[in-house]
Amino acid sequence: MQLLKFTNFVSFIFLLISFFFGLYLYTNPSSLLSPSMAENTSKSIYDFTVKDIRGNDVSLSEYNGKVLLIVNVASKCGLTQTNYKELNVLYEKYKNQGFEILAFPCNQFLGQEPGNNEAIQEVACTMFKAEFPIFDKVEVNGKNAAPIYKFLKSQKGGIFGDAIKWNFTKFLLNKEGKVVERYAPTTSPLKVEKDIQKLLESS
Repeated sequence: MQLLKFTNFVSFIFLLISFFFGLYLYTNPSSLLSPSMAENTSKSIYDFTVKDIRGNDVSLSEYNGKVLLIVNVASKCGLTQTNYKELNVLYEKYKNQGFEILAFPCNQFLGQEPGNNEAIQEVACTMFKAEFPIFDKVEVNGKNAAPIYKFLKSQKGGIFGDAIKWNFTKFLLNKEGKVVERYAPTTSPLKVEKDIQKLLESS
């Protein structure tokens, strides 16, 4: 009798798990796809073309063989001043060694990047003296997320899910265009320096 009760209990748990798993697949059909299938079989960052701050198409294959730090930026965030300052330090130090910073403005976090591209460029390049490339404003989360960000998140998820949590989330990519590390918004750019050095020194 006890064995029968135990078997029934196990069966009930199994059915419960199956039900919720089936419900998850029903509401998230894309979860059946591998990250590469979900992202149009993209294998590296070089498969993408994006628009720069002036609206011109830029193939990221131009950065083939370089170490990349990709950051979603904002002009009116509490993290803005320190991040731009430290990103500038890194860029100046390593730009001639095969390192690039790619900045993607995003207004999804409390509307802290509200301006148009011209205003964003004024803040980034004039106020904060950024010399690294600034691209067209994008969405990083949700159904309208830029394909490049879908790819980045599929390569390296974050704590409590893949979604970008805030401005200045950082992705570090190796010379083959693959994500090797993801850093939280509160991780200062200078704390990433050692990881950048290792990738630059690798063959």
